[in-house]
Amino acid sequence: MGSGGARGLAHIGAIEALEERGYTISSIAGCSMGSIIAGMYAAGQLQEAKEWFLRVDKQLILRMMDINLLSGNSLVKGERIIKELEKVVPDRPIEDLNIPCTIVASDMMNTEEVVFRSGSLFEAVRASISIPLFFQPVQIENRLLIDGGILNPLPLHTIERTEGDILVAMDISGKDSMPVDPAPEPIDVEGTVANLTERGIPVPKSLENQLQQLANRVDRVRNERAADLGRKVNFFGILDRMSDMQIQQNTLMALQLTPPDVHAVMRQYAYNTFDFDKAEEIIAQGKAIMTAALEEHERS
Repeated sequence: MGSGGARGLAHIGAIEALEERGYTISSIAGCSMGSIIAGMYAAGQLQEAKEWFLRVDKQLILRMMDINLLSGNSLVKGERIIKELEKVVPDRPIEDLNIPCTIVASDMMNTEEVVFRSGSLFEAVRASISIPLFFQPVQIENRLLIDGGILNPLPLHTIERTEGDILVAMDISGKDSMPVDPAPEPIDVEGTVANLTERGIPVPKSLENQLQQLANRVDRVRNERAADLGRKVNFFGILDRMSDMQIQQNTLMALQLTPPDVHAVMRQYAYNTFDFDKAEEIIAQGKAIMTAALEEHERS
């Protein structure tokens, strides 16, 4: 199960689709948001997790943001969100979970993937969700750990396999075009004149022609600006897009190195990173996407 912020709630729906169609999940792996869902499922408490996420709103999200003013390397400490999650699912050793579970983080000091198969579940999750510059990195011994999605947003090769199983990928970073605002609607001079006339305000034909000429010039300038893609992204937008492109490419490489038997895909721009208040909708989308992928697999 891959990384993708709030889109990771689609993993809940994907699991529900698998179980409703009679599949048994024998092992699970995840990174970033996928690590939270993987850990909670492996702990046998996915339903409790789902109910909690369905209660999340923007106010709760703000309350969980423990602003970090001292370190200078992140906006948020990330401790408060882990404490909230532990209220839903108490921390346990990963090796004692109901099924094998692997959680992936990235070591920024050594440029290495770090795979957790034992130790504190929430220490591993806290490391795996550490979005650079947003959550404070986690130090474990001589490693400084950040979001697992930086190096491996879909950790297929880490999962524990058994003979005769099928490998299922829930990919929430599907290739997608960067969304841009549509071209503006043209100025409706004729409709404006008609509206004024209906209200008893006459508009001479000469004035209407002048207004139309002005509107044409304004429309031309607006359309030229709309076609200039460079105007549609600012400094932070470019940084965000660079991260999205990296995640997309690393996901493609993960799929090529470890091809899954079932590949369910959600577009990367289907939902924003912090759309947690859309949990019900995202979970339903995840279920529909996985159901379609399983039907295709079963037909082949």
